[in-house]
Amino acid sequence: MLDRFYLICGDAALIERLVPLGVRTVQLRAKGLAPEALRAEALRARDICGCHGATLILNDHWQLALDLGIGWVHLGQEDLDSADITALRRAGVRFGLSTHDEAELDRALALDPAYVALGPVWPTLLKQMKWAPQGLGRVSEWKRRIGALPLVAIGGITPERAPLVLDAGADSAAVVTDIATAPDPEARCREWLSVTRKAAP
Repeated sequence: MLDRFYLICGDAALIERLVPLGVRTVQLRAKGLAPEALRAEALRARDICGCHGATLILNDHWQLALDLGIGWVHLGQEDLDSADITALRRAGVRFGLSTHDEAELDRALALDPAYVALGPVWPTLLKQMKWAPQGLGRVSEWKRRIGALPLVAIGGITPERAPLVLDAGADSAAVVTDIATAPDPEARCREWLSVTRKAAP
């Protein structure tokens, strides 16, 4: 299933640099690309992950995942209005769903996802969020509600904060900005891998 370290990358080039370090779960979140460019990025990411035994999760683009045989997708709440969940199930594609409040969690759980994501735990620089930071208490609350279903925490997480969200009940700590903006992404990724491997399951 999901590793405790859930890496999110904006392009396949960064995936190619970091997955060989031992990353086991990585999401390709490529924004603003033309269809052919997006397809090329997804193919490259798929092949890299396949070579290294990592799980690739494609963000948003469920139809492309079906076309390319990518086994996981991540969907936001807005994606649920158009996503063909039946087609994903038929193809054996697992999907994770973003949640930010109780209504969204109820909607997500009704669809029996492979995992649920909660965020932002702390303030995030990735994008403007209409939700206030959730905090560690909400992480614990979500885990109590979903039970054995994996919980991914996202938003403002650093290597220093990762053990806190894992101790609060998250099964995975997701990161975008902390690694993408690091002067040395490889060194920062190794730090993340070390911290999350040491965290008690």
